[in-house]
Amino acid sequence: MAEVAAHAGVSTQTVSRVSNGLTNVEPATRDRVLASMQHLGYRPNRAARALRSGQYRNIGVIMFTLSSFGNVRTLESISIAAAQAGYSVTLIPVEEPTQEHVTKAFARLSEQSVDGVIIVIEAHFVNEADVELPVGIPVVVIDSGERPDYPVVDNDQAQGARLATEHLLELGHETVWHVAGPESSYSAARRASSWRSTLEAAGRDVPPVIRGDWTTASGYRAGIELRDRDDVTAVFAANDQMALGVLRAFHEVGRRVPDDTSVIGFDDMAESDSFWPPLTTIHQQFDVVGQTGMRMLIAEIEAETITPGTFTVPTSLVVRESTAPPLATR
Repeated sequence: MAEVAAHAGVSTQTVSRVSNGLTNVEPATRDRVLASMQHLGYRPNRAARALRSGQYRNIGVIMFTLSSFGNVRTLESISIAAAQAGYSVTLIPVEEPTQEHVTKAFARLSEQSVDGVIIVIEAHFVNEADVELPVGIPVVVIDSGERPDYPVVDNDQAQGARLATEHLLELGHETVWHVAGPESSYSAARRASSWRSTLEAAGRDVPPVIRGDWTTASGYRAGIELRDRDDVTAVFAANDQMALGVLRAFHEVGRRVPDDTSVIGFDDMAESDSFWPPLTTIHQQFDVVGQTGMRMLIAEIEAETITPGTFTVPTSLVVRESTAPPLATR
């Protein structure tokens, strides 16, 4: 900093103001200091800043998997929101959803000097009483179960499943079959529970759940199981990738969608409108979830207090060409 000050012909205090983005510096002076910084290759020392301010301007993100569409979109929105607020992001993937691996993830983050942590792990284990989240550091949980002691942000899974099921019933289908996500998934459990309660509220039969694992391959296996049944006129897949697998299985035997069977997904992937037929689905606002989680975490950091509670982001139905009234009612 002293070298920059000497090169620019200003005080070290002026260099500090420019480095920290303060506005009480004349524009011409600021430009001269910035030019000197670039010429000398000066970079602010984040560790020194942290010692003065007590903040590292760094957010830790713990995430179970990067293979799911929702997690990738959420991480993208967290990163953008962090950059806009002047924070960097340190990502720590977790190999397995166990207390041991989560503890190790927090230990690694403590070495990175973070101001707060966002957890994007949707498995049920986050709800368990024996899972210890860190003490003395702000935490926000995204896409997980009830944590009354921490702020939680999630898309409204129950609303989305209800909208999907009601859409198919309103088209005239007697009932709706469900290809669910894995049993360990909080999101899958919420969607399956809402699907079931919506059918029961309408006085309809509840078919047995067909279990998948979010992958297209598991959706394909579910489609093979369903495609030879005449009583299957509507299928709600718990995500778009499994819906794609169902479509493939149906197409292989000439089962027409939506003429013979309507299919609806969940997520509204960017590619969903290019499926054949274009997929009716539930839109999730992953960008809003990530931005909201980041905003809540920064508020915790700056206020140095935790405000528990759950913030739910609405979902919406996107109707395309994969759903229609059953042929018998046309």
